[in-house]
Amino acid sequence: MSHMTNPLATPEQLYKRRTIGSLPLELQDAIFFSTQCLTQAAGILLQLPQSITAQANVLLARYWLIDPMMSHEFAEVSAAAIFLVAKIGPSPRAPRDISNVYAYLLSSSSAFFKPSSDSPPENNPESYYRSESDYQSFHSRILAIEGRIFYALGFDTHISLPHPLAITYLQALDFLNFDKEILAKRTLEYLNTALLSPQMLYCTCQPNALAVAAIYNAAKDVGAKMPDNEWWEVFDVDREELGFLVMGMRSVEGWVKKMREEDMPKMKEGMITRKDVQEVLASKGIKIAGVSAPVEEDPEAAMARKMDEKMDEMETT
Repeated sequence: MSHMTNPLATPEQLYKRRTIGSLPLELQDAIFFSTQCLTQAAGILLQLPQSITAQANVLLARYWLIDPMMSHEFAEVSAAAIFLVAKIGPSPRAPRDISNVYAYLLSSSSAFFKPSSDSPPENNPESYYRSESDYQSFHSRILAIEGRIFYALGFDTHISLPHPLAITYLQALDFLNFDKEILAKRTLEYLNTALLSPQMLYCTCQPNALAVAAIYNAAKDVGAKMPDNEWWEVFDVDREELGFLVMGMRSVEGWVKKMREEDMPKMKEGMITRKDVQEVLASKGIKIAGVSAPVEEDPEAAMARKMDEKMDEMETT
């Protein structure tokens, strides 16, 4: 049964992440939410199965229980998680493909985290062009973060998702001939939405409990009559854990709405960066260990970098 369970976060890890020497909670939540959404968007553009993208979400959440969020650029941690999970699974993706997808999602041409309007952003290929030197630098950073993830997790990258269990449980339950396709779709929606939960449900509860809670919520939503007895106990879930997960999953929608409408606009359009966080901390006079004020790029270094990019362009043409 070990392949159907996951290593869970310890109380010490959760306490340390949320309190001791950490970023303010609203910043933690904004970083977590935007990075998990970025991972999902990248998975779609890379045409990865949702199972691979979901595993990358869980792996990223586990990693941030051990290493501080500000250790690496958030988008690059997302890219490393996607690269790692896809590589050890049935759907590997080339580093250059991942580089191109993230370059696009982080560019001004992408609609990622842009205010909704009648017209999409103007497509400007120059905004997501990545020179050969930029790609090599990105690739090196991704490999370094991948190694750090392996080290932080003790090379334990096993992730069991609740999605297959939920479908199996639905087949075992009797919902009085209710349309199981509708019920299954709603169940999977709850499981995918739970990946964004700031309570890190996938790191604190086992897949069987997540599956049961998603089925319970879905049945309530679509009006399917559930068995009269305490059916969740058959799947080794007690009432207290079920109640916690039911409320946790239902609260994600309201939290996401608040995050999009209130908290995220305070940062900036697009993906949050470490520089954004440093500027917010500096504006509030908050000092966090290991987090310094934003540093502007040296003019000479910027000129040298631009010259390297021009040379790369000339060599490729």
